[in-house]
Amino acid sequence: MSYVVTPPAIVSVPVVGRAERFPVHRIYCVGRNYVEHAQEMGFTGREPPFFFLKPASAAVVVNAGETGALAYPALTQNFHHEIELVVAIGTGGQNIKAADAFKHIYGYGVGLDMTRRDLQGEMKKQGRPWDIGKAFEQSAPIGPITPAAQAGDVTHADIWLQVNGKDRQRSNVAKLIWNIGEIIEHLSAAWDLQPGDLIYSGTPEGVAAVVRGDVLEGGVTGLETLRVRVV
Repeated sequence: MSYVVTPPAIVSVPVVGRAERFPVHRIYCVGRNYVEHAQEMGFTGREPPFFFLKPASAAVVVNAGETGALAYPALTQNFHHEIELVVAIGTGGQNIKAADAFKHIYGYGVGLDMTRRDLQGEMKKQGRPWDIGKAFEQSAPIGPITPAAQAGDVTHADIWLQVNGKDRQRSNVAKLIWNIGEIIEHLSAAWDLQPGDLIYSGTPEGVAAVVRGDVLEGGVTGLETLRVRVV
């Protein structure tokens, strides 16, 4: 088969202990899914779940033990970090019940939902979509995916982020407002989940700005850490 332009390369993430890689289909993100973060953004923390998407090409894939390069994006003066547990879907489906959700998970990784906060805020004021604040190039760094059987109990894992060696975010996945099973239930009611989908499950409190030269290192207990430098 021939094409009028060259098709984009498949975005893929390394898998711990495997030569094969995880191909990325779509990136879903859950908004305001930790109570303290929702409150610091001016909400109560008990609003219904909502979602936004990033293109697969937004991923900055970082191998274990390496430091990825994260480009400071255009048009912003307020570039924020948001550390997240990432859920990698191995088996797709529609209307998946929370009780069955874990059967559909291939594994887990550590990700960053990078945000042009000033642009996002302006879109909020105007009642417009957030895409310019959320779905830009290199807005979704991610480290290696650990298969579910090797990841331990991620539902009660510590989650943290340091910037230049100092704590910025620190919490526990158990503090999710909508837990992993519930997230998948809500998502699969609205979209047909596919193998290769990634779900960024939300960020705890402590989001703040970074600048060029900052080194961000984050992790979730039981998973490979993620390290990037803003350039």
